[in-house]
This record gives sequence, C-alpha cells and structure tokens, in this order.
Amino acid sequence: MNKKITRTLFVGIGALLILNSCKDTAKKSNKEEVQKTVYASDVIPFFNDWNLILGDGSNVGHANNFEHKDFFYTANDGENDWVVYKAPNAGDTHGTSNNTRTELAQVKKWYPAKADDKLSATLKVMNVSSTGDARVAASYSVVVGQIHSADGHENEPLKIFYKKFPGHTKGSVFWHYEINTAGDDNSGRWDYSTAVWGHDFSIVGSEENTYPEEPKDGIALGEEFSYEIKVKDGIMYLKFASAGHETKSFSKNLIKSEYTTTADIPEQTQKLFVPIGQDGVERKNAYAGEGCFFKLGSYNQTNGKSPEVNRNWCSGAETHDGDIKKQYKDGNYAEVWFKEASIFVSENAVSNEGYFTKND
Repeated sequence: MNKKITRTLFVGIGALLILNSCKDTAKKSNKEEVQKTVYASDVIPFFNDWNLILGDGSNVGHANNFEHKDFFYTANDGENDWVVYKAPNAGDTHGTSNNTRTELAQVKKWYPAKADDKLSATLKVMNVSSTGDARVAASYSVVVGQIHSADGHENEPLKIFYKKFPGHTKGSVFWHYEINTAGDDNSGRWDYSTAVWGHDFSIVGSEENTYPEEPKDGIALGEEFSYEIKVKDGIMYLKFASAGHETKSFSKNLIKSEYTTTADIPEQTQKLFVPIGQDGVERKNAYAGEGCFFKLGSYNQTNGKSPEVNRNWCSGAETHDGDIKKQYKDGNYAEVWFKEASIFVSENAVSNEGYFTKND
C-alpha cells in the first residue's frame, strides 16, 4: 500500500478514535453532572408538610425534587449539604407583606390550646443586606423561623431574627412576640423583642450610617446555631443553642395575654412603637381560637421603602428598582442555609388551605 495513503489512513483512524473518546468523556461528564444534582428534599426530606413561597411571590407547593437558582437550591460547604433560602431586598411579595421571602409555610394549622406541635432547625445566616438605615430597627435583619396565625389579623406570635450591622463581625439573634390586637383595627399592633445572643430589636444606630456597639456574645455570619419551637397546651417553649454560646430557653403563654391594657405595654415598646402610633392592646385570650402554623426560611426584613412611612420597618435600602441580579451582586439580599430541620404535626392539626387561597 502506498505510504502516503497508509499515513492518511492512520491519521484518519486516530482522529476518529480521539473524537469518539471526546464524545465518551462528554457523555460521562454529563452523566456525572446529572448524578451530582442534590435537591433540598434529598438533604431535608420533610417538604410534604410545607408549601414553598419564593422571592418572586409565587407559591410552588411542595418542594420535592425542586430548585430555583435565584431563590432555593442546595450548596455544599466541603463537609455538609445545605438547603439555601435567598431573598432580595425587593421583589414580588406574598400576601400583604412589605418584604420578600423564600420561606416554607406549613400546609396544616393547629390551635394553641390543643397543640402538641414542634419545629426544630440547624442553620447559618450567610448574608444580610449591605444597605439600609441604621436608625430603622428592621434594617440588616432576616427572620429565619416563625409561628404565624392563619386567622383574624394574621399576626405573628413568634418571629426569630438574625441581625448584623455593616462592619460588625458578630450579629444578634432575638425573638419577637407580636400582640394579637384587640378589635378590628390592627394598625396599632406591636412587637416585643427578647435577646438570645447579642442585642434585641430595639438597639439601633444614632444616625443613618452610625451603628451601635457590636455585641460581645453575638453570632457571626456563617456560624451555626439551632432553634427548637414547641407549642403544647397553649404554651410556646423556645430553645436556642450554638457551640461556644450559652444555651437559652424561654416560654410564652399564647392563650392568655399579658398586654390587655395600655399600662401593660412594656417600656421597650413605649419607646419604639408607641411614638409612631402603634399603641394597641391585645385580646385577653391572645391567640386562642386561631389556627397557627410554622414558617422556616429567609424572610428578608430589609426593604427599599422610605423610613418616613414607618421608622421601624421601612429601611430605605438599595433595591436597584427590583433588579434581582444587581441586588445579589452588591449584597442587597438575605441568605440563610439550613443543614437540618424537622417538624412534628399533632393529630389536632387541620388544613391551612384557606390561608394560601387568601394570600397567593
């Protein structure tokens, strides 16, 4: 055979072998990439008990084998897989809220007086908004767990916050009780804040960009902590734990109010809420008779609304006119990672569909 033809033939065969090898490698790579996909339901398999609300205001239902790269997905920190909940300062909100959330909402509700229900979680906050007004109590904070009422005013007997000011290494963890306002006018509702580690909600800056002293016993971004919420026979029990920090426990009666007269309004509330007209009192039986349910995720408390509207809840933060990519690029979002979570739902719980029908 002619040497030139032989050489050409070998070259052709070699190229073909290389091409096939590349195709096989590509197929193998694609297959491996598919196999590497880890869904939130692979990490924490409890999503049949929840509907997932995204930072665009949509309700996607049960989040089994689901991800959304802007709001809800998984990440690995080199040791563990985590479920990521991400919410910008501005997007489409769910229900009547001023704030965006990527958050689970329980599909069943339970009544505090008959409850025996429990939620626990281990998490770390990875980001809070990079902008906001330091004088506004909600600036730079995110709610990572809640009890919400599905009935009446739809108030919140529990909100668990993480808050960190710019330039600080450590942030604060605190929890709120919101009164279930007496009467039909809910505009007078207010929260009472209790510190777990660091400051409570009422500690704010003296000027827009002047921050209070950094908490000595606070929690840093990326530092794990856990909470446990249990409601039994009308009493809410809370437990907070984190390595290197004192474990803290609290309790609160959800069916008998401490705040039925103006004289009962705590000093903290008188300074923070009463000056802006939020000076209501609570029903004597608090949240008794109302269906309540758990929430978990990233409920961003920083928004772009003017502090002139409400100096406690309107942060005046950067929103880039709702452009999510720009907000994510310069840190104007809240991001929370959950490693573990569990829920126990009592036999007395009933469907919460009415809440979603009203708010979706």
